[in-house]
Amino acid sequence: MRVPVFSLALGALAVGAAFALPAMVDMFSLLSMTVYLIMALLALSLAFVWGHGGILCFGQAAFFGLGAYAWAVGAFNFGPGLLALALAVLVPAVFAALLGYFMFYGKISDVYLGVITLAVTLILFNLMNSTSGDSYRIGAALLGGFNGIPSIPPLTLPGADEPLMPEGSFTLVALLLVAAYFGLRLVMASRFGRVVAAVRENEQRALLLGYNASAYKLATFTLGGALAGLAGMLYANWGAFVSPGVFGLAQSAQIIIWVIVGGRGTLIGPIIACVALQAMVTELGAQQSIDTGVVLGAILILFVLLIPRGLAPTFMGLARRLTRGAGRTPKEQA
Repeated sequence: MRVPVFSLALGALAVGAAFALPAMVDMFSLLSMTVYLIMALLALSLAFVWGHGGILCFGQAAFFGLGAYAWAVGAFNFGPGLLALALAVLVPAVFAALLGYFMFYGKISDVYLGVITLAVTLILFNLMNSTSGDSYRIGAALLGGFNGIPSIPPLTLPGADEPLMPEGSFTLVALLLVAAYFGLRLVMASRFGRVVAAVRENEQRALLLGYNASAYKLATFTLGGALAGLAGMLYANWGAFVSPGVFGLAQSAQIIIWVIVGGRGTLIGPIIACVALQAMVTELGAQQSIDTGVVLGAILILFVLLIPRGLAPTFMGLARRLTRGAGRTPKEQA
């Protein structure tokens, strides 16, 4: 795969910023940027599943929440190390694989698939809300019902004596986001990725060519669930707290908005849209003068009606037209 020079430069700049920014900004800004990047990783997971795989998933928050809860349970029972981290990725991945198996091999259509994934998210929300009391625990982890799980031990990397501080957490999150972005680019450029794109464009034709479309969709769905689980783990580690709100309808809706605004056919678009919209919501929430839900709804309607391709594809198309126009002679332009 030949990676464009612009992408390599952008990656190098992001890695440099991951190490440089913690020393350049105040603690509040650093914590805010950390959660923005965590949510960008969540947006990236849906950008891959929906944008590249063509799988309409309204329940990406289910895997996000499972990753957060799995990290909390693992951290209390096994310590906040690699075992708990692996659990936070494997639990949502296995759940996505089981759910996807019944949906894809059951030949569920796209519309019903979206409804099922959203319903599963709401079921998990109500289930975790109903776990109040001392009897609802997994080992040493008390689930806490609607109060959630507080005081989650922070991540401690192998060989380190102390847990990650906010500066280290920001660097880790930024590096994981860069790795996930370029890793998904490699997946999309591989034979597997090309078959997934073929299934997205015309599943019947892919079947006639001998490809197991259900298996490719299942693998895509599972990978997206694992990435969302990783984002959930980082979120629970960032706030040292997790509650059933991670499964909420508002959380599910936000992920959809990030992908639509950024551009469903790209990976970088949802990342940029997520960070920009999260920063906007934080600013509006601090002013307490405008309902942020109304603003996000208005933005969604605006983009669906006027800019359906999203920001990244629209700007890239405009840049290509301008570049072609600048390279023509006056006679050609006429």
